[in-house]
Amino acid sequence: MSLSETATAHSATSLDWDLIRRRGKSVFAHGIVLGLVGVMLLPLIYMVMMSFKTSTEIAQDPLGLPNSLYWGNYMEALASMGYVRSVINSMGITVSVILVVVFAGAMAAYPLARLENRISRVIVMVMALGLATPNFVTITPIYVIFRDLGLLDSYLGIVLAFAALKLPLAVFFYTSFIAAIPIELEEAARLDNCNNWQVFWHVIRPLLAPVTATLSLFVMIMVWNDFIYPLLLLTDKDKLTVMIAVYKFVGNTGIEPTKLFPAAVLGSIPLLIMFAVFQRKIMAGATAGAVK
Repeated sequence: MSLSETATAHSATSLDWDLIRRRGKSVFAHGIVLGLVGVMLLPLIYMVMMSFKTSTEIAQDPLGLPNSLYWGNYMEALASMGYVRSVINSMGITVSVILVVVFAGAMAAYPLARLENRISRVIVMVMALGLATPNFVTITPIYVIFRDLGLLDSYLGIVLAFAALKLPLAVFFYTSFIAAIPIELEEAARLDNCNNWQVFWHVIRPLLAPVTATLSLFVMIMVWNDFIYPLLLLTDKDKLTVMIAVYKFVGNTGIEPTKLFPAAVLGSIPLLIMFAVFQRKIMAGATAGAVK
């Protein structure tokens, strides 16, 4: 074998080993990721598995698979907790809060991001402090104010309460994002005789899609899973959210697994469906932010 052929063979062997090592690292990395995902999904898998077991099966083998898919637990939960009505209530409240928070937050953040003075910075910092305020600190004054205004046990009251709580998050998100938008875009719009509202609506608002998608996801999860405010501000059973319907169905005196697990699954399904439906828009908004 000539010297050139030997060098060629050695180079091909090195390339093969490099390819094997890269594939091995890729397989190892994918294995770790899949393992971590599996560990995170274990509680969800266990919850679903337990929801299909009878009380006898749970007592005899708490960690085992169900002998058959017993749908009686779900039938009882659907019949007793007013599930469909509570889902409609939660979806209506969540969507309303997102619309109010997005619109009001963007409008409040726009002047704060453009007015570069000490007052605007102080306002932004005060709004940011609202993110660190625990819910139990605000629940009493909100309850008293809403009682005096006649907003207790109303959809308007719960939407306004959630909007007030999530508005600091929106202002914080939007202020940082708008500050990074080149001012030349607004100046070009004003040369076309656009007023402040037209500049905001036609220039700034379309560029807020990435941060709006992220903000909407955060607000959706927080509002849907919130327990304290719907429990204290809503008393009419026809206005209860999913979390409160689950709580009242399961009870607080004794926890029955045949009620707890199917109710938990039913309470989680709508949120998972909404996330799956809007997943592409959220990812598209995040991608659009990379090329803004």
